Amino acid sequence: MTAPHTLIQAPPAAPSSTARNALILIAAVAAGFALYALHGILTPLALALFLMVIIDGFSRVLRQRLPQLSERLAFILAIVLTVVGFVGAAALVAADAGQFLGQIVTDLPRLNRVIAEVGPHVGMHAAPTMDELLHQLDPARYVGAVAQALQGFASGAVLVMIYLGFLFASRQGVRHKTDRLFIDPEEREGARQAFTHIRNGIERYLWVQTVTGLMIAAFSGVVIALVGMDNALFWAFLILVASYVPIIGGLVALILPCLFALVEFDAQWHALALLGGLTVINFGLGNVLLPRLQGRSLNLDPVVILLSLSFWGLVWGLPGMFLSTPLTVTLMVVAEQFQGAKWLAILLSGDGDPETPLQTAGPDPSAQEPAPKPRRRARNENGLATKTSS
Repeated sequence: MTAPHTLIQAPPAAPSSTARNALILIAAVAAGFALYALHGILTPLALALFLMVIIDGFSRVLRQRLPQLSERLAFILAIVLTVVGFVGAAALVAADAGQFLGQIVTDLPRLNRVIAEVGPHVGMHAAPTMDELLHQLDPARYVGAVAQALQGFASGAVLVMIYLGFLFASRQGVRHKTDRLFIDPEEREGARQAFTHIRNGIERYLWVQTVTGLMIAAFSGVVIALVGMDNALFWAFLILVASYVPIIGGLVALILPCLFALVEFDAQWHALALLGGLTVINFGLGNVLLPRLQGRSLNLDPVVILLSLSFWGLVWGLPGMFLSTPLTVTLMVVAEQFQGAKWLAILLSGDGDPETPLQTAGPDPSAQEPAPKPRRRARNENGLATKTSS
């Protein structure tokens, strides 16, 4: 009898690059849909994480400036100062909002005159008055929608605070969880470096955005005061707040004061002079200096910053536009950790090297924790980046 033949199975073939790229594309589409579908849960969580990074960075700055403070005391002081800052900003808006709205009511006759002058130039032969426009719009129809929007904003703010409280409560166990997740010391150090890169990117983004916003608001307030408009300080504060929303915030800060200048003054040269001054300020600082600082300090391509604004605005609305740059920095750093997604990190980076350390854009809040020098990285069997040599 002849011995039965033994079938030897060939080892499974490695997936082709086409299949891998198709799988990455499907995963990206599924992730985008999940982000959009779960925006009610994920948006407050992202905002809470963003606030926690702000407070943590503020705490480290306090410890750097005041070494005698303990870590717990500096953290508590950072929370108190952050809350005081938000409350003070809200009080400033509330104090000037009444006067601002009262001025709008006083200027209604001038607004009717402006509508009558502009109407024929836009094809309106019989320009309506504000009373007629309000009657046609019927603001009572929108009371319910406005009330619902305010209720959603309030509930979202409460949810952000709840998330923030739980994040503060769980931050002590993060290091222990990291040690258990990454048993290998090299993998653990690589994960910590990735987190440090993300944290420094968010802090530097805030630094660049705040410094540039303060410069734009200060110069704009001076121009508004020189033109002779009322409430110059209030306008400067609104411009500062709008500067944190890329692109759209700059348009609002440019157009809105000019429209109110048309209503406030009889002569149109005030509005034209204000438009010229604000255009120079916003173009010079907001469209030239800010993208360059962001690109250099965050190592992001300026085109990527613009595209990320559109994407995250589509997925999460206004909060997504506010968080677009920090979320893109996070995506770049995470993608760089995996061999299969490193191409995405290269495309998002400004210089083609996503491992390039963040450049200093201002006082480094983590100066007391110097970042280690970049090292060449190898890939383990899971594709996670690990350090091998200096």
